Formats: sequence, structure tokens, C-alpha cells
Amino acid sequence: MSIESSCGSGDHRVKGIPTHGGHYVQYNVYGNLFEVSRKYVPPIRPVGRGAYGIVCAAVNSETREEVAIKKIGNAFDNRIDAKRTLREIKLLRHMDHENVIAIKDIIRPPQRENFNDVYIVYELMDTDLNQIIRSNQSLTDDHCRYFLYQVLRGLKYVHSANVLHRDLKPSNLLLNANCDLKIGDFGLARTTSETDFMTEYVVTRWYRAPELLLNCSEYTAAIDIWSVGCILGEMMTRQPLFPGKDYVHQLRLITESMRLYVTHTWHLFMTSMRSLFAQGLSVLILSNHLLLKKISRSLSIENL
Repeated sequence: MSIESSCGSGDHRVKGIPTHGGHYVQYNVYGNLFEVSRKYVPPIRPVGRGAYGIVCAAVNSETREEVAIKKIGNAFDNRIDAKRTLREIKLLRHMDHENVIAIKDIIRPPQRENFNDVYIVYELMDTDLNQIIRSNQSLTDDHCRYFLYQVLRGLKYVHSANVLHRDLKPSNLLLNANCDLKIGDFGLARTTSETDFMTEYVVTRWYRAPELLLNCSEYTAAIDIWSVGCILGEMMTRQPLFPGKDYVHQLRLITESMRLYVTHTWHLFMTSMRSLFAQGLSVLILSNHLLLKKISRSLSIENL
């Protein structure tokens, strides 16, 4: 007995093999075993993979909802990665906002004594902002305005819960065909009440605030606002604003940008920003708050 599921394009099909008395079904995806409880029915199709693991789309037979299932293989082999997974689960289970990705389920292991892989079930999204920016798809001012609005809306909710995301970047902003946006990947997030949260790696370098590059021992929600500014500039120009090769180069790019307003890239960015905010919001105020001005401790979404 086997269950077949279309996977990707063409005639390639993934065969599912029932396991554990038929309560689970095992698939071979990208050469890796992918075992889920039987309520998640075909078609099982891969939608992404990376250092974090494999993501497949499936249908929850109980709700008829299409979901994304992320497998984190050997989740407990690396202490840092295990803490990151646990942190995301703990934070997202308490969050409920339309611009923040939701965890739908955690698939229980068939045998506790052999519990090595973690399967997390999320809302299914079609793509992410990084893929859109890198594609040939048109990004109009309306697109950028709507995406920015949703990012800030979701981030305001996250910050109101005294949580810093700490890893905002285009690939962590998930999108669907209706242009709905959700903030994802809370593996590096921290509550502001945690006493040791300032000490770990935060934010991919290109989106990292100056105080982090300078190894400041304390920082605030302003680091997330800086990242949003970098993302906004990248949406408008289709190029990273500060693609530093290392820490020193990153700081040099930031400091140079503060005085090189006449460069072509910056002119394009500022021109696009003017059309983006046609209803009275000063582009100079926004750019100063997000990027050019020294980020203050009081900078927040409320006073943008």
C-alpha cells in the first residue's frame, strides 16, 4: 500500500509509505525522509529548503487548509540551533496578528525515545520579499507602500509585546499572491526582559544597525527600525543599500551614505520615496528616522 503525491512540476511524484500502524506517512523529499502525521494528506510538495531544513506544502485533512510544514532534522544536535527552534515556538504560540506568521501545529513524534526531528506547521505563504526583489516582477510604488505598511503594522504588534525580532530582512518577510505580508523567522527574537539577550548574534550584516556593528552592549527596538529602513531602500532600488563585505566595510558604506546624497543610487532612492509618500509625509523625516540620523534609544514605530 502506498500514497502518491505530486511534487514540484512535471511527472515527478513522491510516494508516501504509511508507518507506525498507519498513523504517520513517510515521504522521500530531496533525498531526505519527511514523516508527518496522517492528517496531513497529499499533495505533498517541496516549497523550500536551506540550512534550517526542508519545507513542504500539504493539506490538513481536518480543516482542508493548505499549510507549510518545516522539518528541522536532528534538531537537538546543535545547542544553539535547538534553542533557536524552541524560542520561535515559545514566542509565536502567544502571538496572533495578521502580519505575523502563525504556527498552526507541532507534529508530535511517533516515538519519544527516538525524538530527533522537529516538524512545525505554519500558514502557507507563496514567496518572500527577497525573491520578489530579485525577480523581474514589477514593484510599483503602491506595492512598496503596502508592504511597508504591513511590516510596520506587524512590527508594532511585536514590539508592543516587548519582543525584538532582531533578524528582519527581505527573506524573512513572507508574501502571498494577494500581497499580504507576514513577518517570519523568530529564531533570533528576544523579549526585552531577558537579561542576556544583548550578547548573541543578531541581524544579517546588511541590515544591521550601527550600534550593533560597534558592539554596543545595549540596544533597543531601534535596531528593528533600522532594518526596516534598509529593506525599504532595497525595495525601491532593487539593490541592497549597504552590501558590506565585512564589519569595517559595512560601517564605511553607512558613513559614506550620510554625505553622498548626489550618487545615482541615492538619488533614485530619494526620488522613489517622494512618490511613495504623496500624502504629506516628509521623505526627509522618514529617511532621517530610519537610516541617516543616529538611532536614538527612543526611536520607535509610534514616533516615525
